[in-house]
Amino acid sequence: MPPRRRRADDGYIDDLSRGDVKNMNAVHESLSRQGLTRPREGRILGGVCAGLARRFGIDAWLARLLFVVVLLAIPGSQLLVYPILWILMPSEKPAYATPYPPAA
Repeated sequence: MPPRRRRADDGYIDDLSRGDVKNMNAVHESLSRQGLTRPREGRILGGVCAGLARRFGIDAWLARLLFVVVLLAIPGSQLLVYPILWILMPSEKPAYATPYPPAA
């Protein structure tokens, strides 16, 4: 039986989208633990090649070059893989967060 949908004006998120958010958070946490994050510095487009380069210990320019070479060898596949990785790979969290002082 499919999950029941609630009307948007009820103020609830339907059951299906709540599950999707939990699944996406689980994917982001898993990739973060493995070191696959998109860095905040050194991005050219989405940071996917730079993130992969950092994870595998190579320079970002080399990862980008390999991406282009593979794109020429096997046309089309990277045009699907890159956006998927862009969505799945979480952005790098800042090294520190400055809390705002409490409102007076």
